[in-house]
Amino acid sequence: MSASATEDGLVVRSDYDGAWKAALEKYFKEFLQLLFPEIHSEVDWKKGYEFLDGELEKITVDAKTGRRYTDKLVKVYYLDGTEEWLLIHVEIQSSPELKGIFARRMFTYWSRLTDRYQVDVVSLAVLADTNSNYRPNTFYFNRSGTEITFTYPTVKLVDFESEANWTSLESDNNIFALLVMAQIKAKRLKGNNEGLFDFRLGLTRSLYIRGYNREQVVELFHFIGWMIRLPEMLEYRLIEAVKRVEEEFKMPYINTVEQYGRKQGIEQGIEQGIEQGRREAEERAAEEQLKNTRRIACGMFAVEGLSDEQIAEITGLAVEEVTQLRLEKKH
Repeated sequence: MSASATEDGLVVRSDYDGAWKAALEKYFKEFLQLLFPEIHSEVDWKKGYEFLDGELEKITVDAKTGRRYTDKLVKVYYLDGTEEWLLIHVEIQSSPELKGIFARRMFTYWSRLTDRYQVDVVSLAVLADTNSNYRPNTFYFNRSGTEITFTYPTVKLVDFESEANWTSLESDNNIFALLVMAQIKAKRLKGNNEGLFDFRLGLTRSLYIRGYNREQVVELFHFIGWMIRLPEMLEYRLIEAVKRVEEEFKMPYINTVEQYGRKQGIEQGIEQGIEQGRREAEERAAEEQLKNTRRIACGMFAVEGLSDEQIAEITGLAVEEVTQLRLEKKH
């Protein structure tokens, strides 16, 4: 979770940890394809993959290596038939750790997994901080004849900020490219709410340019909003601006976006000054969209490790409603 104060004293919090965990669950294949393409090409995707959160929790519960990270453990099968566990670490916080701590933690988790489960483990690191000089990719120990060198692949998100790489992200059809851009700008423009507004609107516009269907637009709109939080009045401006974008592209997803806005506490602002007939039409549309939102929430129950609170934050539903939906789906 990251918080920044605006010039008006408003505090806007962005839950990067939660957004990354949910995004990795939803778009794992796209994540590997964009950030670790060589490993993506080695995986036999026909055999599927499995998230191993329980196994990861068992080896991290007593870890004393510093601060909070986003971690995911995924079982995949390589094209040569071998089973591999991919241990993914996402370092989000802006301030680099003391020398060696992150690399030691990478080695600690790798060694614990290989020792406990006797499996092959491939460790991957995504560094989402803004310090271009902070690039821990090797744990090294040498003392009294004992020597260990543990190296792992890393991706530094700020490397995508070069003109060529940013252009590549903008033109990439991979959905995860949008989330990488959102994360980079959320960090770079932290505290600049007008700048964040302009960028988030542009990124939302790109969802329609890319021709995504309704469900994809809704999901990505929520993920982007999860990473880039705006004060209430800017959220209202965003909803109005997205209305115009949808009119331009003749894509009637507006009611879904408005529902998101209402759940952010903007309903009163949206409805002020609107004639009675339009209010009634919006209410009918909102009721229909609520059914769609509940359907999307039910679909998220299949995502391992996604709590009712996280689903509520993504969809805009109340936590109690999500819990009730989960109970109804079980029966």
